[in-house]
Order: sequence, then C-alpha cells, then structure tokens
Amino acid sequence: MQSNNSEVQIVGKITSLRTVEQKKGSRLVANFIDETGSMELIWFRGAKWIKDSIKLDTHYVIFGRVNAFKNTFSMPHPEMELVAEYKKNLRTSMQPVYPSTEKLNNRGITNRVINKLIQSLFEEIGNKFEETLSVEILDKMQLLNKSEAMFNIHFPKNQSLLTRARQRLKFEELFFIQLQLIRKKLIRKSKIKGYVFDKIGDHFNDFYKDHLPFNLTNAQKKVIKEIRKDIGNGAQMNRLLQGDVGSGKTIVAVMSMLIALDNGFQAAFIAPTEILAIQHYNAVNELLEHIGISIKLLTGSSKTSERKIIHHELENGELQILIGTHALLEDKVKFKNLGIAIIDEQHRFGVAQRSKMWMKNVLPPHILVMTATPIPRTLAMSVYGDLDISVIDELPPGRKSIKTLHRYDRNRLGVFKFIRDEIAKGRQIYIVYPLIKESEKMDYKDLMDGYESISREFPIPKYQISIVHGKMKSKDKDFEMQRFIKKETQIMVATTVIEVGVNVPNASVMIIESAERFGLSQLHQLRGRVGRGSDQSYCILMSGFKLTNDAKTRLETMVKSSDGFEIAEVDLKLRGPGDIMGTQQSGVLNLRIADIVKDAGLLQKARTVAIDVLKEDNNLSLPKNRNINYTYQKITQNKAIWVNIS
Repeated sequence: MQSNNSEVQIVGKITSLRTVEQKKGSRLVANFIDETGSMELIWFRGAKWIKDSIKLDTHYVIFGRVNAFKNTFSMPHPEMELVAEYKKNLRTSMQPVYPSTEKLNNRGITNRVINKLIQSLFEEIGNKFEETLSVEILDKMQLLNKSEAMFNIHFPKNQSLLTRARQRLKFEELFFIQLQLIRKKLIRKSKIKGYVFDKIGDHFNDFYKDHLPFNLTNAQKKVIKEIRKDIGNGAQMNRLLQGDVGSGKTIVAVMSMLIALDNGFQAAFIAPTEILAIQHYNAVNELLEHIGISIKLLTGSSKTSERKIIHHELENGELQILIGTHALLEDKVKFKNLGIAIIDEQHRFGVAQRSKMWMKNVLPPHILVMTATPIPRTLAMSVYGDLDISVIDELPPGRKSIKTLHRYDRNRLGVFKFIRDEIAKGRQIYIVYPLIKESEKMDYKDLMDGYESISREFPIPKYQISIVHGKMKSKDKDFEMQRFIKKETQIMVATTVIEVGVNVPNASVMIIESAERFGLSQLHQLRGRVGRGSDQSYCILMSGFKLTNDAKTRLETMVKSSDGFEIAEVDLKLRGPGDIMGTQQSGVLNLRIADIVKDAGLLQKARTVAIDVLKEDNNLSLPKNRNINYTYQKITQNKAIWVNIS
C-alpha cells in the first residue's frame, strides 16, 4: 500500500458497511478488500445516497487518495465504478487525473465526472482531430498523428503510448512558437528597410588604430562583424547583445556608433537610470575625447538651458552622439538623422517606450539592445527567438576572476578583520543589505542596524562610510556615490540600488548580507560591481546557518562558478521561466504541456524543423504545408503591431 496522500487505483470489493455517529452528523465506513489486504472507505457527505447505491461483494474500481494511520489505511470519498461498467468505457489500465478544485468536487464534479465528459466528447467526434503538422514532419520526427496523440494523452493503452502522445503535443506547441518567432524575423528583415552603412571611415579607423585602450577579444571582434553585416545589408538591425558584467559591451556599442557617424548619421545611447547614463557618458567621452566628436548627456535632471542647446544641435546635426535616460524618448527630442540606437539593460524598457525610437526618423534606426543579465539559451530561443542574438562570452585579458566565498554569521569577526586589511591596502568595500525596514517575520539584517554596527566596528575619523538606499533623494544618493568614487569614503553600505550602477575600479570587496535572500541573477549582478580594477577582488556571501535547499544551491553555484550563462541556467531550473522573464513580457512562457527547461532538447529540434520548413517555403504555400499554414494563420490572427518591435 502507498504512503499518505498517494493517489491510487485499486480493484476489489466491499464486504460490509456501517454508520458511525459523530459530534456533528455521521460518517459512512465501508470495508474494502482485494487479494493483498483490506482498507476503509469513508464518506462524510451523502452517506444515505451512497449506502443505497453500493452493491456488496461486487467488484469495483476505486480511485482516490490514501491515508495511513497506525497501520490502518483509509480512502475518503473515493471515486467508484463497477468493474463491468469500467470495462465498457474507453479507459484502459491507466486512469487520467484532471485538475480540479474543492468547489467543483463539492458540487459533485469529480475526476470521474470530468472523465466521463471527456469520453463522451471523444465518442461524439469519433476521435477525429484536424492534423496540424505535415506528413513529412510526422515521419521525420516519428510522431503520432494528432488523433492518436489526443486519444493517448487521455486514455493510453500503456506507458509507452502516453509518452509518445506527450512528446507529439509538446513538439507541436514548441514548433508553432518557433515558427511564429522565426517567420516574424524573416518578415521584418524583408519588409522593414534600414539605412545602409556601407562605409567604414575616419572615425572608426582612427579610434581602432590609435585610441583603442586595449586589444579586442575574439568574442568582441566576432560581435562587431555580425553588427557590420546587419547594418550594411539594407534591412533594419534588431540585435540583442548579451555579455557578462565587464565583458566589454560598451566598446562594441561605441564602435557601432562610430560606423553610423562615418555614414553621416547620429547615434543614441539609452540607459535605464541616471547613474548608469552618467557612467556611460563619462566612459564614452573618455574613449572618444581625442577624435573630435560632439557628445552630450540628457537626463531628467538636465537644466532647461542645456536642453534647448541639445534640441537645437540635434536637429541641425551638430550633435553626433546623445547619451541619456528615458528623457531621450520624449517627443520634443528630434534628431536630424538618427542611424543607430543602443539600449542598455533593455528589459527595463517597455515595448511602447522602445517603439518611440522608431518614430524619430523616416526609416527606423538600427537597434542594438544590450544586457548584462545572461539569458539561458532555451529562454533566449523562446522569448527573443525573433531577434538576432550576439554573445560576448569571454572577459578581456588581464581581468582577474573574483574570488567568491560563503561565510556564516558566526564568521563575522574574521570578515571584519579582512575588511580592515583590504582598507589598509587602499581598497574600498561594498556591503549590501536586502531590506531597508526591519522585517517582523524574518530575522534578516536590517540596513540601518547594519550601518550602526559597521560604524561601531569602523569608527570615524579613521574610517569614513557612505550609505545609499532607494528611499533617499536623488541628489543625496548622488552625493554619497560621488564621495565613494572620489575615495573620500572607504565603505559603501547600500541596498541593491548599486546592482546596476556606478563603476568604481578601486572597490575590491563585495559583502552581501543575508545572501540567501537574493536570487542568483541579483547575486551575480552585485558581484559584478567589483573586479573592475587590476587588484584581486572578492565577493563574500554572508548567511544564517539555516538554509533551504534552493538557497544552498544558489550560494554553492555562486562560489563554484563565475560564468553568467551557467548561473542563468541554474537560476532557470530553480525558478522557472515565468519568474525570470515575467510572464506578462511574453505569452510564449504560458505553455500548456511543454516545459522549456525539461524539454530543452525538444525545443532545439522544434526550432531546427521550423527553420528548415521556412527555408524551403517561407510563405507556407506548398501543398504539403497546408496543415501548418492553416494552424499558423489561426494562431497569428489579431496580433498587434508591436510584434515587429524587439
């Protein structure tokens, strides 16, 4: 017999019935036996009707959840059917279980009732379902046809047929998602024209030959080649650039903008926060200061007088590169001829906001969206399958990998000593907390408590401490950030506002308090705040002693790996795709039967098959693809204009 709460199906007979009085009402108890032993069947509701309908010493098939107590097994409110009736039905040796609710069960709509409804439907339509795939695909992938798959997902004759039915329906779901994404990409490339940047001129060449601060990695060279090919072929570029923190995406963005300038166009660089926009502006300015390019910064804090100058110079073409925040998307910001838009941390911009970049010109500018949050391959294929994807998968030479350590709260004195030693070497320290207000439910370090204890441990005037959190006014936050950048303070106590933020090469230690509270992606982003200089950097994950299995896995993964893509894959397995991307962002994550983590291999096959079909027949007009085209049309009708915007 199974353990508590197992759902089982048993064939046996009822030998006796008795009514047991309770404080409130009564319950009906039946003795049920098969060749292995006996158990009790119990009903708390509908006892009279059930008692009158039961036939003693007659074989029944029962189905339900088994409870065990002191070696006595019982099944409350089992679903029951006479064996003679059961054999007449479509059911075979396996019993389908349908999702239900307590409300439905209380109304008598049990699994058995739903099962009978499904059987009636199958009998009514004669198990004839319209085929959605071509004969060629069915043969190539050795798939059941649609009718066989539908029957065997409900009433399989054996486990093998159930597995094949699931495989067929999963493949179909993934295939049509990939077909839509790939076809969308093909249509965009053929219909949406882009500016042709066929010239590599003085700006690009001068920078590459004389002002490039370090040699490009092979990964950066490969990505620049991919971008050059995109912007030279007459179609609008829509490319996603993935690269870990510190992999050198900014240089790629700068060189892409220089190609636009060489072809007589302007460039825009948009960041999600003011801090990040200022950081990009300073970095780009420093890189290009010797080649005479006009660059300006536009954010929500820009003064009216500065804005007027920017608007005027943008419209007459004097201003070549504009860097800023959402302020660039405002209607009054008009370019003379915007050729390329770089969007950093693109997941922070809504589709409607990104679409505003399209309205700045007669033809849409080329779009390069960048992210330092590595996206697992399966998720990228499902969510961004309509984009061209580039990956920078190596760090620039000379970068030392960050040493990551996990320490428990009891090791705190040793960690404080380590901080003192690092400060004595002239280094700076980040200490990050997950909360601003004290949590009543959970014993996590509170930011203000932490700040006070750090202040006691590192007293002024010997040590100076900055504090930054989301509830501070922008000017106060910037003031504290600037003190840290200028090395006026040695320790920055902060919440996750510094996750995507300022670049401080001298900061060599990242301490994350209550690290078990953070997701993997966030831990990896925070770790990326250090390791930007030539010194050895460290990330110390502090936690309590009691950890969930998931928290242990996250912390072990961080200690073991510095590869953002490997970390993203573990994160995907732990959290699932909906939590990572946000299900509102893409309907493709609301899968009915497939699972992009467990079915990653099948997803790759479905994508390959979809590419092959469209390569041969991009309009799906061949007779053999009639079923595919009919299904595709049904799926894609009533889609909004946003489908063309990355």
